[in-house]
Amino acid sequence: MAEIGVDRWVEESGDRQEQYSGWTAPARRILDKIRPGWRLALFVILAALYPLMVGQAGVRIGITVLLLGMLALGLNIVVGWAGMLDLGYVAFYGFGAYFYAIVASDQLPAHWPTWIAVPTIVIATALLGALLSLPSRRLVGDYLAIMTLFFAQVFVEVVRNFSRLPGVSEDFDLTGGPNGITGVEPWTLFGFQFNTFNRNFYLLLALLGLLIVGLHNIDNSRTGRAWRALREDTLAAEHMTTPVNRLKMLAFAVGAALAGLSGIIFASVQVGVFPNNFLLVFLITIYAALILGGTGSIPGAVVGAIAVAFTPEILRNPGAAGWLFYGGLAVLLVVTFKRWAVGVSVLVGLVTFGYLVRQSALGVWDDSILGVANDTFMARLVDGWVLILGEHQDVVSNYAFVLAVIGVLGVIVTKGWWKVVVFIPTIYLAILVWENKLALQPSVTRQLLFGGVLMVMMAVRPQGLLGTRRVEIS
Repeated sequence: MAEIGVDRWVEESGDRQEQYSGWTAPARRILDKIRPGWRLALFVILAALYPLMVGQAGVRIGITVLLLGMLALGLNIVVGWAGMLDLGYVAFYGFGAYFYAIVASDQLPAHWPTWIAVPTIVIATALLGALLSLPSRRLVGDYLAIMTLFFAQVFVEVVRNFSRLPGVSEDFDLTGGPNGITGVEPWTLFGFQFNTFNRNFYLLLALLGLLIVGLHNIDNSRTGRAWRALREDTLAAEHMTTPVNRLKMLAFAVGAALAGLSGIIFASVQVGVFPNNFLLVFLITIYAALILGGTGSIPGAVVGAIAVAFTPEILRNPGAAGWLFYGGLAVLLVVTFKRWAVGVSVLVGLVTFGYLVRQSALGVWDDSILGVANDTFMARLVDGWVLILGEHQDVVSNYAFVLAVIGVLGVIVTKGWWKVVVFIPTIYLAILVWENKLALQPSVTRQLLFGGVLMVMMAVRPQGLLGTRRVEIS
């Protein structure tokens, strides 16, 4: 309660300035002026126009984005709101997908209709999530994470090796083993089949919109506030008569239900499910989307899913990958040296260092060692001062990569002008490795550059794009 004679607006001005600090401040300031309902409407309208501007491959990527968004929102309930580290989340996704594949294919003679299969599987997945939450009464933190990770690994082994029930004919195959299940039927509602990418895209978009509305209401309800209290301090919440165990079970159940629903749609769109679809790598992708967008934020989970799903596709194009690489170096330069005068000095020093290295190399070897720059704008821009090799390309690039990693460690531990001295050759080596090796191997480069983008983003904004910085009270 504000003191008498104290203006609340003036009193909270410092908090508002802190809220809009950083390089994302202009965008957040504009977004906060738009009401949540209008933000959602704008997102849905823009997303609805997306299939009209791209081909089938682009629509398939859009489906991946929407599925990842739904999964990130479900994980946000358990991790972002309730504060429990659930590493078995991908198993609920797989459970929903396999359950639907079994009852909506030739695997069983059942062939359940969609209006029966979907709610049944969602409820079953929620019950499985509630069952998995029982150990959370006694396990917290790392111990809960290890237990749920074990559950995820067990699920993959079961669907990979468990093909028939005991006492049933050997010809009966329940999960398909390593070969999975194919021939899954699409959704059919009111006589309308969702049997094309475009139809499934709009189905997912509608479900995601409804899900965002529902979660927004839950977030502002007593349950949402109780989950956040549970995340901040479980013991304090329990002493305030909050039903901790029931809230943990509810968070696991709701998160699992959303994962199961996503799995159902995934099986329908892919027309099959396979054990490798639900490995630990995909769980890391879901976590990356949630953390990058901002843990605890509904818009952040969706934005993180868009960034994580679209970035690898952008990196398939060497020109776009080059812009992203050099853009990342520019951000790193700005973050490391905040004063523009120092930044300009580093750029001048980088080009000068590059010319000296190039001339020194030509003094030792002849012109035959030089190669041709990639046919991209950025490659042609650095061609005059970065050593682009023809012969000995792999050997030099490998040594340069190792030296660049050592240089990064040096930049971290040094201060003042020594940081500048170490920074210049490190960036030069990074560019040399990029132009001579990484730009020529897009399959490997996509993963490395994507990881680099995540590292830079987390260094610049550790709370995520739309997350809120947590303030510890000492």
